[in-house]
Amino acid sequence: MAEGGEALGTVPEHERILQEIESTDTACVGPTLRSVYDDQPNAHKKFMEKLDACIRNHDKEIEKMCNFHHQGFVDAITELLKVRADAEKLKVQVTDTNRRFQDAGKEVIVQTEDIIRCRIQQRNITTVVEKLQLCLPVLEMYSKLKEQVSMKRYYSALKTMEQLENVYFPRVSQYRFCQLMIDTLPKLREDIKEISMSDLKDFLESIRKHSDKIGETAMKQAQQQKSFSVILQKQNNARFGKNTHVDNDSILEEKNDIVLKHVLEEEAENEEEVLTVQDLVDFSPVYRCLHIYSALGDEETFENYYRKQRKKQARLVLQPQSSVHETVDGYRRYFTQIVGFFVVEDHILHVTQGLVTRAYTDELWNMALSKIIAVLRAHSSYCTDPDLVLELKNLIVIFADTLQGYGFQVNRLFDLLFEIRDQYNETLLKKWAGIFRDIFEEDNYSPIPIGSEEEYKVVISKFPFQDPDLEKSFPKKFPMSQSVPLIYIQVKEFIYASLKFSESLHRSSTEIDDMLRKSTNLLLTRILSSCLLNLIRKPHIGLTELVQIIINTTHLEQACKYLEDFITNITNISQETAHTTRLYGLSTFKDARHAAEGEIYTKLNQKIDEFVQLADYDWTMAESDGRASGYLMDLINFLRSIFQVFTHLPTKANTNDYAAMSGKVAQTACMSACQHLSTSLMQMLLDSELKQISMGAVQQFNLDVIQCELFASSEPVPGFQGDTLQLAFIDLRQLLDLFMVWDWSTYLADYGQPASKYLRVNPHTALTLLEKMKDTSKKNNIFAQFRKNDRDRQKLIETVVKQLRGLVTGMSQHM
Repeated sequence: MAEGGEALGTVPEHERILQEIESTDTACVGPTLRSVYDDQPNAHKKFMEKLDACIRNHDKEIEKMCNFHHQGFVDAITELLKVRADAEKLKVQVTDTNRRFQDAGKEVIVQTEDIIRCRIQQRNITTVVEKLQLCLPVLEMYSKLKEQVSMKRYYSALKTMEQLENVYFPRVSQYRFCQLMIDTLPKLREDIKEISMSDLKDFLESIRKHSDKIGETAMKQAQQQKSFSVILQKQNNARFGKNTHVDNDSILEEKNDIVLKHVLEEEAENEEEVLTVQDLVDFSPVYRCLHIYSALGDEETFENYYRKQRKKQARLVLQPQSSVHETVDGYRRYFTQIVGFFVVEDHILHVTQGLVTRAYTDELWNMALSKIIAVLRAHSSYCTDPDLVLELKNLIVIFADTLQGYGFQVNRLFDLLFEIRDQYNETLLKKWAGIFRDIFEEDNYSPIPIGSEEEYKVVISKFPFQDPDLEKSFPKKFPMSQSVPLIYIQVKEFIYASLKFSESLHRSSTEIDDMLRKSTNLLLTRILSSCLLNLIRKPHIGLTELVQIIINTTHLEQACKYLEDFITNITNISQETAHTTRLYGLSTFKDARHAAEGEIYTKLNQKIDEFVQLADYDWTMAESDGRASGYLMDLINFLRSIFQVFTHLPTKANTNDYAAMSGKVAQTACMSACQHLSTSLMQMLLDSELKQISMGAVQQFNLDVIQCELFASSEPVPGFQGDTLQLAFIDLRQLLDLFMVWDWSTYLADYGQPASKYLRVNPHTALTLLEKMKDTSKKNNIFAQFRKNDRDRQKLIETVVKQLRGLVTGMSQHM
């Protein structure tokens, strides 16, 4: 039972295995069969039996299938046999046809192969053409790049490089030649950069060398434009201004017309030759370099380099040569170089964007302006020639006007001109000091003779002098000497010279008028006054010349009002204006007259001293000679002749002012001479070296004083009232009367009384002289003690001496 059950369990398993073997792939049969051996014992045998039974079943099915299709198979075989012959025939025909086709197709095959080969070549050519069409633009652009570089069109070359890199090279990046081209571009860029920088350096060197030419052209154009404007303005002023001197105005207008015509002719000639900075300088290197560095994205580097180099050049331009102050050409070269520099910078400012800015140029100009002002201050101080200073001023004005036309601020330059104006005035003053000295040296200090009306007109055309008496008959003489009209003319020339500097300074007429008057005042108060004082003090100038100088200063003083009118006609500023400066001629010439008068008195006193030094008194003489000393008579005769010259000097001039002036000087000189002579004689008596004086010497001295008094009473100079001149000797007279009369009791009794007879006798003076006479009495009268009169006189002298000493002591105590 057990075996039976076991057999029933294995049969379905074997069927399943057989189904797997039939249905599965051969590769999977191994594991299936292995399961047969892994099962129960004798399972193999049973599986084989089952397999045999399955095979027999399949054979039966195959046999059934074959029996079912056998008739069809036989029919097919029969049909095949029937068509076998036809197949043979067809095979022969096909073979023959194939052979014929093979024979006929050999040429076609050859042609087809040729066609295939041509098609392949055509395809390759088409491919090559397409690739070449792709590469040709790259090659053309690269060739164009090389051509641009060779033609120095570097900016275009950089743009071509940019197109190559951004457009063309990406299309052919797979080709090796493209990489070679790409590798050459960085070096080519650097080469272009270096070449453009080299061109820029050459440009900078070129404009440094040609800056003076550029500046000269710019200044010339500015000067022509300025001259044209100034002449037009002067013409308008001449036509519509209110001038009182018509002749001067017509001459000035005629000069302006001539100058204007000359300027217009000059402009017409140069109209076709007007040059600009572009005509003088090729700026293409700057543009190229700027564009190249901009294209390379390195514009900031270029800007910094350019500005740095230009600042260096600016410092070189602003550094003047050591001899710049010696000639006007030195200043002109200095200014033209600076103008040329800033004209170039202004052009760069306007034609480029960002290379230089207005702030940069202003900063550079301010730096340059400070240096220019410092240079001009330093070097202009060496200029001693006013013509050179004036030319320097004109250059500065043209320089300032030129740069102002380019937008630069030049106010500080005009402020500097005011400083240079003061220096110009100083040089003018020095020059005119020499002119005045020469005029004074060449003057003969005598009235100007006139022999005819023509000579009279020549003189009054030079100097404003009016005297109806001089016009009536000839020959006559002007009261002043030849130096007066010459001085007047030179003062007017000085005003003209001073006016030249004031022109073109952009100042009002009021300011110009004030400047002219102040400079003229300096000429009068400093230079002319100093020259007059130096002239007056010169040793060779005699008394007659001094009188003539006084007359001259009077007429020069009167001419000052004409000088004021002269300045008014120039500036059209009325003298009645509140702030108009007046000329100081009155005080100037008044001081000179006082100095001349003082010098007359001094020289006269010196001459008196010379005569007094010739005195040779015998102070111990017993009696006088009975006549005045020789030296004193010579002195009196000299004084008479001198005062006669003073009073009779203008006899041919017949001018009241001259006579009054010389008379006043003669009176003052005569009084001064008498006072000085009286003082000298008194000092001679009281000289400390004089120890003894005899009564005879006093009598001789009294005779000399009498001659002095006679001279004073003879009225050597008309105009003195009463005994005014004699009072100069009153001190001597009272002193000598006291000693001659020996009236000591009266003197001592009346001393200090207003009505005293000897009011002018000083006790100290009387004591000094009395002591000298006492000593003489002692030595000369050895036996005086034996004579009663001599003893009484000696006692009287001693008594008077004691009383005088008491008075002197009392005076000193009160003091």
